Amino acid sequence: MYLKASVGDPKAECPPRPAPQRESLQPERDSSRPMAFRKALRRTAIVGGGAVAAAFGVSQLIEYRRAQAHVAAEAELKVPYPNELPSRAAQLAALRDTEEFDVLVVGGGATGAGCALDAVTRNLKTALVERSDFSSGTSSRSTKLIHGGVRYLQKAIMKLDYEQYMMVKEALHERANLLEIAPHLSAPLPIMLPVYKWWQLPYYWAGIKMYDLVAGIQCLKSSYVLSKSKALELFPMLKKDKLVGAIVYYDGQHNDARMNLAIALSAARYGAAVANYTEVVHLLKNKDPQTGREAVCGARCRDVVTGKEFDVKAKCVINATGPFTDSLRKMDNQETPNICQPSAGVHIVIPGYYSPDNMGLLDPATSDGRVIFFLPWEKMTIAGTTDSPTKVTAHPIPGEDDINFILTEVRNYLSPDVEVRRGDVLAAWSGIRPLVTDPNSKDTQSICRNHIVSISDSGLVTIAGGKWTTYRSMAEETLDAAIKAHGFTAGPCRTVGLMLEGAKGWAPTLYIRLVQDYGLEMEVAQHLASTYGARAFDVAKMAQVTGQRWPIVGKRLVSEFPYIEAEVLYAIKEYACTAIDVIARRTRLGFLNVQAADEALPCIVQIMAKELGWSQEKKTEELDAAKKFLYLEMGYRSRSEQLTKTSEINLDYQEVVRYKKRFHKFDKESKGFITTVDVQRVLESINVHIDENALHEILNEVDLNKNGQVEIDEFLQLMSAVKKGQVSDSRLAILMKTAEETLETRGPVSVDRSGGGV
Repeated sequence: MYLKASVGDPKAECPPRPAPQRESLQPERDSSRPMAFRKALRRTAIVGGGAVAAAFGVSQLIEYRRAQAHVAAEAELKVPYPNELPSRAAQLAALRDTEEFDVLVVGGGATGAGCALDAVTRNLKTALVERSDFSSGTSSRSTKLIHGGVRYLQKAIMKLDYEQYMMVKEALHERANLLEIAPHLSAPLPIMLPVYKWWQLPYYWAGIKMYDLVAGIQCLKSSYVLSKSKALELFPMLKKDKLVGAIVYYDGQHNDARMNLAIALSAARYGAAVANYTEVVHLLKNKDPQTGREAVCGARCRDVVTGKEFDVKAKCVINATGPFTDSLRKMDNQETPNICQPSAGVHIVIPGYYSPDNMGLLDPATSDGRVIFFLPWEKMTIAGTTDSPTKVTAHPIPGEDDINFILTEVRNYLSPDVEVRRGDVLAAWSGIRPLVTDPNSKDTQSICRNHIVSISDSGLVTIAGGKWTTYRSMAEETLDAAIKAHGFTAGPCRTVGLMLEGAKGWAPTLYIRLVQDYGLEMEVAQHLASTYGARAFDVAKMAQVTGQRWPIVGKRLVSEFPYIEAEVLYAIKEYACTAIDVIARRTRLGFLNVQAADEALPCIVQIMAKELGWSQEKKTEELDAAKKFLYLEMGYRSRSEQLTKTSEINLDYQEVVRYKKRFHKFDKESKGFITTVDVQRVLESINVHIDENALHEILNEVDLNKNGQVEIDEFLQLMSAVKKGQVSDSRLAILMKTAEETLETRGPVSVDRSGGGV
């Protein structure tokens, strides 16, 4: 049986429930709200909701409805673990020892975690297993947008497609809810759509205004038109030639992996037994002796860390495995046809100076018709995504062709003054979007625009397709279907307005308290507040004293990023089991800068080893696995391959002469190569001191044949790669240039005053 995604009007909020009597569950009074709003809330109890708008206006009506949603969401919900979460070992014990769960969710991405949170807050006994880490797949590799889908609305209007229109409307409702329940992890982001033809200005403006109209009272901020001069003022690196103007609209942006984790941790706090690195080996089934019908009744699971296997019994199993949807469906029935059509999307990260701090860019029509976003994220710039068919794999690798395609499209929109260099790509990754075919469609090859909920003959519930923004409504629909199919007695959905991990007690100024109370650097405090919300204080308490005047606590993992060592310890409390979990999903260092992540790895492994009791062999294994992850999945290989032994030297005669002259300032003995000793000698002559190990690393980046020295040809290959933009921020190139300029500035030492040396 297949249930197509509903396209009816989404609920504005859960029905209001009476406020609970227990003091611990009462909504906190917010003294920061206007007095008029608080008085109006009291009047509402007398005059009813219908008079609220007249009492204090639309904006306050929205706030009132949100407050009501929070009350409704949290009413009668017990929080078994308000402080310390159960350890992973305790969660595994709960999975093993519980006689039977009501619901077992397979998959720890956004949708799976959303299903677990929905189920447990309906008072169903809930379990969740994930064979890797939470958000290790598609959910951590998105464009980081919480959006309704401007391009879907365009198609809905052009083709008079009501289903597409309702899909956008639902997504806009979910966008508003997600921004509300996790304000520390998400925020509105203005996105500019540059216009280069006069006729496009009214066309795009009408479309964007329709987007605002569909959002209704949940519109983040009204879109607006900019003149050419104003557009360039806000986005100075934009291409000026033929620019007519621009339109700015608003969508949401979030930290996707941390958001996914917040959903899973919230489910755990409400009592769900959740465990990462727990793989489903096969499904358990029982047979009805009268009808002979088989029904799924749980799963045989394996702890990936220890290899131990155990059974998890459940009345209902939900398949929320994203791109691996068909794998679990075939565990249920080998004959079932595939419904997943995976599509690969590649993103790249380039330095933050490529975009303004708080303004994104949308390219609505690339050279091949795809849409490219160009967005500020975590003080860097993220660009993507591509869209191409792919095979399902747990370890997708970004391709060089996709990286270059994105760079080419970026060049088309940026000023010629801005040199877009391949060497500026700090990280790149590929995510697999789990598009699905609708089995009820006459054309079985057609892609379903939304998502599909299916229930097999044996009772396996599958949720497939959809997008990040609508994870909550997908989970709600899935649980509604599961409850109906399995005859559960359960309450209504409570996840609208239900605050996620770290959201309750968060305020935009929370970071100030972290600075004042703990002596953290402001940048670090801001990062902790925006990552952990109110739980940032728990991280700050674990930070060690630096021994410096400032900061007092909080030693950074790498100098240019605000991640601190205490976060590694806290990551273990958040169920991090590997160094990859820390660099990729607890922090986002691996997604932001692969070289910085590589530098931080030894420290991260050392901290985890001490906390988890790893052997030397295990430490080496973890370090190697994390380096392989960065090399293959985060684009380090593509970055390092820009300079190879076979790289063509593309320099003119004058450049070759100039660079050979620079090289010979270090190669005093004309050996044809330089070593760390040669570099150290020159640096000491200009009073610059660099650690010997650091020098080895600097030369090793250019030492293509790995013989411990840099030959003249290797140096010329480096300078040629720098010229072509294939390599940027080469430490050796900049160091040698700086040293040469310093030596030339000083010139020869005069001997006049010493009598010519006599």
